[in-house]
Amino acid sequence: MPRLRILAGPTIHDLHEIEANSGKGFDIATDAFEGQVAVFIKGLTNKQGQCGGSSSAYFSKKERKRKTWSIQFQGRFLQPHNADDILVGTVFDRPMTLPWGFSVVTSFMQFMDPTLELDIRAPKPWALSPLITTMPFFTHTRLSEPHTTPPFPPTTCLVADDISRLPYAGKSEESKKRMARKTHFQDPARRKAVVFGPDDLITADFCHGHLDINHESICIQVPGGFSIDMMQHWDGKPARFVCCQRPTNTETDAGMPWGRVFWCVAIETVDD
Repeated sequence: MPRLRILAGPTIHDLHEIEANSGKGFDIATDAFEGQVAVFIKGLTNKQGQCGGSSSAYFSKKERKRKTWSIQFQGRFLQPHNADDILVGTVFDRPMTLPWGFSVVTSFMQFMDPTLELDIRAPKPWALSPLITTMPFFTHTRLSEPHTTPPFPPTTCLVADDISRLPYAGKSEESKKRMARKTHFQDPARRKAVVFGPDDLITADFCHGHLDINHESICIQVPGGFSIDMMQHWDGKPARFVCCQRPTNTETDAGMPWGRVFWCVAIETVDD
């Protein structure tokens, strides 16, 4: 019987199976990035049919009750990169077979994230956004200053928004901070003015409620009652979520729509 398997690693090809909802981070260590990633999926069970207790703790929190999945990371980029050059999103290394009506999904995605760029009909389909604008929850800590490192993966005190040490003047209530950050950094020039390097620790939580993942299906839910069961159109290729560099002109000319990958989380189907 097919089941879903979660993998993580430093590239889209160097991946290792991890356990979702375990409350444990998976270490990533390369010459470009040093940190951890963790995955929480509501209702997803492990090989023994158990759902990790960390999943219950995470999704029972008021701020996450409407969420169905979460990919979190904490780490630092070991060479300086401006915030316009660090992207996150989904990538595939083979063409996709898209269901009828999928344009509704992409329109919804771009409505939710105006900085999203994508080409889902390319030989290597992709959908990528700047890290600083697309992450629902984003905490920046300056390691060269007195600080308290946020716990990882956080389940009791969840990732919040804190960019007070960046060149950014947005100060407001927590719920408004996120929207202010996203709006402020929609301007590429403002993103390029922010540089992340070895002294910048980033803790982020990419979580949403429009994707329902379980061992039998992966459904995309769009407001208005529109739903697509992606398992009916999935040919087994891994669905990869990556943090990567914006591609250079050379990489784009060579047919690579994304640059160097810092870390990757993948979901694939396997026969149990």
